Amino acid sequence: MKGILLVNLGSPKSTSEEDVRTYLREFLMDKRVIDAPWLIRKMVVECKILPKRPKDSAHAYQKIWWDEGSPLVVISRRITEKIQKRVKNPVELAMRYQEPSIKDGLQKLTDKGVSEVLVIPLYPQYAMSTTETVIEKAEEVQKKYFPELNLSFFSPFYNDEKYLQVLSDNIKEQLPENFDLLLFSYHGVPERHIFKTDPSRQCQIDNNCCFETRKASHKYCYRHQCYYITEKIRKKLGLEKSKVKQSFQSRLGREPWLQPYTDKTMEKLPSEGITKIAVVAPSFVSDCLETLEELAIADKELFINNGGEEFHYIKCLNENENWVNWLTEKINNYLGK
Repeated sequence: MKGILLVNLGSPKSTSEEDVRTYLREFLMDKRVIDAPWLIRKMVVECKILPKRPKDSAHAYQKIWWDEGSPLVVISRRITEKIQKRVKNPVELAMRYQEPSIKDGLQKLTDKGVSEVLVIPLYPQYAMSTTETVIEKAEEVQKKYFPELNLSFFSPFYNDEKYLQVLSDNIKEQLPENFDLLLFSYHGVPERHIFKTDPSRQCQIDNNCCFETRKASHKYCYRHQCYYITEKIRKKLGLEKSKVKQSFQSRLGREPWLQPYTDKTMEKLPSEGITKIAVVAPSFVSDCLETLEELAIADKELFINNGGEEFHYIKCLNENENWVNWLTEKINNYLGK
């Protein structure tokens, strides 16, 4: 029997500083998040990040935490439940970090008699720190605990036309009548990650390479896939190029990450006469700390304090019915229904 495992990023168990520290330790010690040798990674995480960051992050989580728990986990569970009502085969949820774990998800599926699992990383674009680490972890768990289980993986869906229409419709429904700019803010990654995932070893990280057509390396290029989504959605919304801009948020450390940075963009826009903006985060399918606190609270404050007048955050797909229908259709195609 076939089963489905939806996988999202994960979240601390609570907003306590200790639970946040536990989450950050697991997350940041992933070699595909901080891709340094283990000893260096351990020193950076334990000596530079964990002494201070858990307190700040705990405070940030407290601002957006729901009664039921972490928004990302709650939304992901609701989606899983909705899909399970529409398909006969077992559907489970897992998080790459913390609970419910990938091991727990696969255990529940095998307990229900599943022998083949389609793992669906809930990330539209491919990146080392998202899709790749989910695949690596799932295969590691499968080999160690479930050797008889067959796994397959759902590909990044940034270029699926039906998905893009769902995303476009979700944005259109929330766009204010008057705005100067629609800002697409994607989660940032270090520039070196782009080079590492490029099989052609020809990546330039410029305005030529990412926009070339039919380039094989685009399958693994996060930067290209972000620009692809932005341009496709711009056209679907019928917006002029001057009404759309793209940036990258959530950088860590001092090394170069993909630019322009969202926070720097927020500071600069009002001085350019752009005082009314709408902001969307297409690298996330579910609202989370990075969207509800970083974008909708911290970056909004940054924008207003620098002369901005109106800031409108466009929610992620979350429990959008068209999004759930699209996922269900893809699952049914796998199940042969």
